[in-house]
Amino acid sequence: MQNIQALRKNLVLIGGGHSHAIALRMLAMNPLPGVRITLITDFSDTPYSGMLPGHIAGFYTRNGCHIDLRKLAHFAQAQLYIDCVTGIDLEKNQVICGNRPNVGFDLLSVDIGSTPATISVPGATKYAIPAKPVGNLLQSWYGLVEKIKQNPHKAVNIGIVGGGAGGVELALSMQGHLQQYNSNFKIHLFGRDNQLMSDRNPFVGNLFRRIIIECGVKLHLGETVCQVAPQEDIERLNVICESGLKIECDDIFWVTQASAPGWLKATGIATDERGFILVNDYLQSSSHPLVFAAGDIATMKNHPRAKAGVFAVRQGKPLFENLRRSLLGKNLQRYSPQREYLS
Repeated sequence: MQNIQALRKNLVLIGGGHSHAIALRMLAMNPLPGVRITLITDFSDTPYSGMLPGHIAGFYTRNGCHIDLRKLAHFAQAQLYIDCVTGIDLEKNQVICGNRPNVGFDLLSVDIGSTPATISVPGATKYAIPAKPVGNLLQSWYGLVEKIKQNPHKAVNIGIVGGGAGGVELALSMQGHLQQYNSNFKIHLFGRDNQLMSDRNPFVGNLFRRIIIECGVKLHLGETVCQVAPQEDIERLNVICESGLKIECDDIFWVTQASAPGWLKATGIATDERGFILVNDYLQSSSHPLVFAAGDIATMKNHPRAKAGVFAVRQGKPLFENLRRSLLGKNLQRYSPQREYLS
């Protein structure tokens, strides 16, 4: 019989996403003697994505929709490092951090989510506010709300780039919250397709088109944003489209197709065409068996799914189980994600 007391292994978790939050809780409730757990994350708390639109709409407090990773790490007896990860050395089995020495691992799991793809549009990376990471989005949102509260009669234009479900949800949540402070604001929603949420049933897109117009959001469909540029002499930005349409905005929020951080490619780990970590049916890297991944940052090779929080939540338990089995030298368990999910 294996003596698990003699394991003395280092399990390192990068990112405090939904899957890791659940896995950490299960590790706390089912501790593995001899296993040292380290969580490395940019922020000390992590938002629950399902409640984020409600928070922006004013329904939930910030504390009410965030998980305190300090408390969770303490519960799991895990070391917590608040730091950004800039790379992974897969030859030396080390995580490279921005502000501390490298962290060695025997087993690694990655759950760092995704970011909207802004690189291809000139000016977007510098001037627009990406929907992820959520911490930066909320900081900008709180600043905008405070600015409107202090000057409720000033005309304000808000741009949202992305006509998918995320952009629609953000537009409606912002509209609902801001109208209690200022009636002199306008939200502009830009979508490159001629229909909202073009990846969904046309009935849903048409329904939300009516709803969003009734709520007072200005729609710009069939418009591909090609540049974001500051205006001279005034603190406003121009959203410029390929058609020649130009809209002045005070703040621009970017809610487009998800992308992966560029440093992942440099690690040599297998990724899909968009740079996300390719994993097998065990949530294990298809090229490096000591690395697991879940949530938005992972693409299941045999079961590709949308980048949605509902999958990250469901992956928490099987991720925990396979991390545990890997540490104990046991056979891994297959996981197959659901095909249908609630939006």
